[in-house]
Parts: sequence; structure tokens; C-alpha cells
Amino acid sequence: MISVDQLTVEFGGFQLFNDVSFMVNPKDRIGLVGKNGSGKSTLLKIFMRLQTPTKGRITIPERIRIGYLPQHMVCRDSKSVFEEAREAFSDVIKLDKAIKDINHQLTSRTDYESAEYSKLIHDLTEFSDRYQMMGGGAIDADVEQTLLGLGFQTKDFSRQTSEFSGGWRMRIELAKILLQKPDVLLLDEPTNHLDIEAIQWFEDFLVNYSGAVVLISHDRTFLDNVTKRTVELSLGKAYDYNVPYSKYVVLRKERREQQMAAYRNQQKMIEETEEFIERFRYKATKAVQVQSRIKQLDKIDRLEVDEEDLASMNIKFPPAPRSGDVVVAARGVTKTYGNLTVFKDVDLTIHRGDKIAFVGRNGEGKTTLSKIIVENLEHEGMLKVGHNVSVGYFAQNQDEIMNENKTVFQTIDDIAVGDVRTKIRDILGAFLFSGEDIDKKIKILSGGERSRLAMAKLLLQPYNLLVLDEPTNHLDMRSKDILKNALIDFKGTLILVSHDREFLDGLVDKIYEFRNQQVKEHLGGIFEFLQKRKLENLKELERKAAQQPSNKDKKDSDNKLAYLEKKEYDKLKRKIENNIKTCEQKISQLEKDLEKMGQQMSDPSIIAQKPNLFKDYNDLKQQLESEMQNWEQLHEELEKTM
Repeated sequence: MISVDQLTVEFGGFQLFNDVSFMVNPKDRIGLVGKNGSGKSTLLKIFMRLQTPTKGRITIPERIRIGYLPQHMVCRDSKSVFEEAREAFSDVIKLDKAIKDINHQLTSRTDYESAEYSKLIHDLTEFSDRYQMMGGGAIDADVEQTLLGLGFQTKDFSRQTSEFSGGWRMRIELAKILLQKPDVLLLDEPTNHLDIEAIQWFEDFLVNYSGAVVLISHDRTFLDNVTKRTVELSLGKAYDYNVPYSKYVVLRKERREQQMAAYRNQQKMIEETEEFIERFRYKATKAVQVQSRIKQLDKIDRLEVDEEDLASMNIKFPPAPRSGDVVVAARGVTKTYGNLTVFKDVDLTIHRGDKIAFVGRNGEGKTTLSKIIVENLEHEGMLKVGHNVSVGYFAQNQDEIMNENKTVFQTIDDIAVGDVRTKIRDILGAFLFSGEDIDKKIKILSGGERSRLAMAKLLLQPYNLLVLDEPTNHLDMRSKDILKNALIDFKGTLILVSHDREFLDGLVDKIYEFRNQQVKEHLGGIFEFLQKRKLENLKELERKAAQQPSNKDKKDSDNKLAYLEKKEYDKLKRKIENNIKTCEQKISQLEKDLEKMGQQMSDPSIIAQKPNLFKDYNDLKQQLESEMQNWEQLHEELEKTM
């Protein structure tokens, strides 16, 4: 479908990649992986003709429609959320207007035998068929379903896009791309602005998507759940593995080991052969054998070992000074913005050494409570930071609050004090800023480089409470693993706001869930939190809450729960089957009505008596299309119960 053929990209004297080739096939689910700076985003830009390769080409058939979500985009703010998302159907909306215009003309014309009238009838039929094929009958329903899936509430639909943060506006752009249903989706870090609920909805959407997907992500769980193929960009080359990310990691290690073993064996054989030639070169009795060995060496196809990219961060947080036993205590904490209540009556106690995660939907107050702890943001109720607590804070919008005209070195130098000033270059080197990199201005840094620089600030002094708000956004896999291990070794207290399930797994031992203006404590890790409620996603929390068994008798309770679940399952299945029967009856009747009306439309005398006949016919076709879509959705729901 799409061919990448011997692609080479150079910047000045630096070669980003060389002779990269692979295919994107229909329904592919490709994870594009590699370190920050390996060229992943550049490759997507070349797909979109936003950047030109030095050599090679990308071949995309004209009929192929591509949807592209970049890491950073400029969003328009002149419409409501629903109106902006509806822009995805601009072609369908124009078609609808054309159909209405033709219907209006037909109601006022009586020249049934004229060529102009026949052309109007022809155009109406063609436009109506195209309108149905493009899903015109379900525009608003599709928009609503997609916006709700991405975390918007119905009350948000009428709000102006300018009222939302950059992350939420990016969700609107994502909704528009998904609604357009392109043949290929190119997604550059799409989960950076999504919470756990939205990510899990997005996973389901992509798994069932009819087109191909090429995505860049540093969320290992997301990649494993969505992709079936992994293309790695490393040191200018592309390596194609027909497996999800976790299996690719294993295969890459095996490929490297096999490659090294074959290389070592060949080198040993070459050394032994050369040694034989050198030893017996001047002995007449060995002349034939020597010549044979020389020819043998000439014929050898010499193996080469791919360079291994070993550059990585080297993080070790300074030893944390001892704080009091209670690090943060909150009682009755409430935060409002005007008439909007973010959360109310929050009680929590964080002890020395706790490693906790704040999880929940965007807008529920995770970042707000973090800021209250760090900056003593104005609030109601009591929140107290404990004795001898020093707080290090990584803000979610680090890239926005840095001075873009300063260099990497200046950014750290401006805030470093005392003896640490002599270690600035060492600290920057630990975060992969060395040589000329430290003189780069912030405005030319990638998202990953900015995140690393912001993290470097936390090494400037010993903190015993780290509050990190989405620290893994833009970090590559290796950097995330190194950061995770450094945080596991950190002896202080940790508060993490994150939607990265794999990053949180094994790192935190307590979850604070933000939902419906409340904050609730859960002991255990992130996957324990999900599994404990038999959840596959946090979206089901409220529905499952009513089904929790009492603790009086666990065995009886489990049996009772199983019985109730079976009963509820059978009830749901019967309901879906009944709805399918009803739907099929409606479809049958609509088809009969359309057939009858189609016969009437061929009789000019009936058309004269019923000026709205064409409009009624079109309305019926829309109803039929809607019922057909409903029938398909019901069958999909029924399959899930099997």
C-alpha cells in the first residue's frame, strides 16, 4: 500500500538514516520505535510531504487517505467542541447542503420532462448514494461517541475550544482525525495527553480500526495492546520485526547474540586461515594448500556486526535527607474555580518512604492537588507538609515554562547554587547533554531532550519528596527504564502523576484514585488496583462497585457473585438478541417502503401530487442506513458475549 524505498535523510554532515526500506500494508499495526533523535517523527513528516528526504522515495497511491497527528500542533479556537469535531465531515456536510438545495428546487419545478429536471434527479440519486456511503446519516452520533470515548462529557460539547488546555484541544484534533476514518493513521505520541481511561478506549478503537496504523509511542503497554509489528530505527538503519514490542525486545536480543556468535566464529576461522597461510607461504610442499586457503578467504562474504547504541542516561538521585514520618497530611481539602468544584473534602496522609500514584481522568484534579502540595496553591481545608520536607517538582508543562532563548547550560546554571555549580557539566552529561549539546538553545530541543533537561534540575539538590507530573512524556523506552530504576532506588517519598501503566508497575505501592470530586486510597500497585475489581479499564469502576461482594463469607460471596454475573450476562444477551430481531423487522419494512416509493418516483403525475416525495425518499434512506449501522453494532455486541 505504502512503500518506503531506500530512504536517506541528512542534516548538514549528519546522517539521520540511510537506505531505509519497508512496506506499510493494509490493516498493519506498526509500532515505530527507537531512541529520541533516531528519526521517528521525521519519518512521519516525510510520509506527509512535510519534509523531503535526501535520497530515496515514499510511494503512496493517490486513493490512499492519510490522517496525521503530530506531537505538537496549532489548534483553532473559534468554535465549540462539537462544531470543531464535526469539521471532520466537511465534505459530507457540503454534500448534505447540495441534496437539500436539489430537493428545494424539485419542490418548485414542474418541468418534469426537461433535461434540467432529469439532471437534478440524477444528481440527487448520485449525491444521496454518496452521502449514505460516507456515513452521512450518523454524523452527530459518531461525533458524540468519539468525543465521549476521548474523555469529554456531554456538557463540554457546547463549550468553546478556547476554554480547554492544550492537551484537551489535541484530543479534539485526534477526534477529527479518527472521525475521518483515513486509510492510514500516523500517530506521533498520541497518548501523551490522554489519561488511563481514554488510552484504554483508544486501544480498543485502534484494535478494531479498519485501516492501517503507524504509531510512535513510548508506552510499552499501549504498543503491546495495539501493534502487531515493530519497526526499529537505530543508528541510521531500520529493523523490521513482525511482532509486538515486548516480543521484539526478545527477538532483537536473540538477533544480536546470533549475529555476534556468527561474527566471532567467522573471525576465528579467518584468523586460523591467515595463520596457516603465513606459516606455510614459502613451503613448496604446502603451495597448493596455501593457494586454496587464499582463494577460500577471497570468496568469504565477510559478516558485519550492527553497531549497538549504548548511549543512555545515568541517573542517581542525591541521598534524601531524613524528613518527619508524616510527609503530607490533608484534611477536608477542597478546591474550586468559580462554580467548578475540582474535588472536595479530601483526606489523605502520606508517610516517609511512600511511593504513590495519582490516577484518574484528566480534569479530576491530579495536577491541582500536586500544585497544592508543592506551591501551597489556594484551597479550602488543611494541607500540611511535614517537618524537614524538601520538595523537588517536575511540572507537566516543563517545555512551556522554560526560557526558549537560553541554552541548555544556562538553564541549569541559572538555578544551581553552591558546590553543585562545579558539577553542572557532569549532571548534563548524565542526561545525554555533552560537547556542543550544552550550547543548544531550548527552542531547538526535541520533546524528549526538554524532558531530560527538566529532570536534570532535580539533581541540583537533595530532595526527600519528589512530585513528578507526567515525567515520562517524550522519554524513550531506555530513558524511562533508567528513570524508573532510579526512582525505585530513591530512598525518599514519591508522588507520581502518570497514565503509563507499565512505568507505574513495580514502582508505586499505593494508588490515589481521582473520580467524581473525590480522592480514594487503594493499597497495592497499578495492575493490582485494576485486577482487584476485575477491571480491564477504569471506566467500569462505577458499574462494578454495586456488584462487590460482602466480606462475611468469601466463598459464598464469590459463588453469589458468579451467579449474579451469569444472570446479568444471560439477561444482556437476550436483550441484544431481541433488539436485533426488532432491528431486522424495521429494516425489512423500510426496504419495502423504499421500493414502493421508488416506483412512485418514476411516475411524473405522482411526483406532481407529492412535491416532498424526493425528500421523504431520502429521509427513508437515511433511516435505513441508520438501522443497518445499528444492526451491525448489535451483532458486534452479541459477538462479545459469546
